[in-house]
Parts: sequence; structure tokens; C-alpha cells
Amino acid sequence: MHTFSLREYHISHGSASYSMPSFAYLAVSRAGAMMEHMAVILEKDLKRGHDALVQWRAAALELADNTPHRLTTSPVLPRPVWAMAVRYSLFLLERRAPGPGVEVRVAPWGAVKILDGPESDPHNLTPPDVIELDPEVWLRLACGITTWAEEKDAGHISAVGERDDLSDLLPL
Repeated sequence: MHTFSLREYHISHGSASYSMPSFAYLAVSRAGAMMEHMAVILEKDLKRGHDALVQWRAAALELADNTPHRLTTSPVLPRPVWAMAVRYSLFLLERRAPGPGVEVRVAPWGAVKILDGPESDPHNLTPPDVIELDPEVWLRLACGITTWAEEKDAGHISAVGERDDLSDLLPL
């Protein structure tokens, strides 16, 4: 199981500066030129997104440690924390596996296209492979609370297409 790195990098953007764990540094450092194409999170919200994901993960781990049912872990946090955590984690996924071949949807807060492969045609903007997840399922996977196989076996993942398994990319 992967964990978030404790090593931090100092990031400066305009007049703002902050530190973030190394798992996010690469994503943010490469985001500059690609940011205008990225709709899942705004550049100005990267710090808030990072903080929200860390907050969600800490709350989820505490819950998971106190219950035998990791597949139902869903911390009670404000809606904006959930939204930012989802958007930021999708941003990290998109940076880890860029491409137009698979659309990952986490309604209502975001969707990204990842992995190389067949693109959508001009008449249908949806690629041939689509994965839909509820926010709590996505965040459990992104944070390593559960595995792809566990969530798939529990019926929590809706996936259409040949590339319907993101286990090699998760946890983030």
C-alpha cells in the first residue's frame, strides 16, 4: 500500500508560496503549460485541493481503523472539502496517466480523460472507455483505503470498455 510522502517541496506561485508533499510536487511542477486545458481544478485552488485531500485521507484512515467495513468508509466533512479532494485527486490522476482514451467521472465534481488509446470522435465527445465512481469510492481508492478489486467486487465501480481497471495507477 502506498502512503503519502512526508518529504515536502516548497512551491511558489506569484505572491503565494506553500509546501506540499512530494507525491504532489511533480503534478504541480508540470501543471504550468497544461493548466489552460485542465478543467477539473483551477490553478489557484491547487493548495486548497491538496489540503482537502490530506484532510479527507486523515479522517478516512481514522474511520477505517475503527471499523471492519472499509468499503463503507465515508468521513463526515463539509461538502467543499469533498469537492476539492475529488478535483485535486483527479488532477493528480490526469498528470500520472495523461491521454484521451479513458474518461474517469466522479460526479458531481469532476471528470478527466487519461491513458493513451482511441479518442472520442468529433460527433461523440465521450471516449470508448468510461469509468464512473461515486466520490467516496474514488477517494477511498485514491487514498489507498480500499483496492480496485475490493470496490469492483462490491459493485461500487461502473466501467465500460476494454480498459476498465485503474489498479495500476492507484493509490495516488
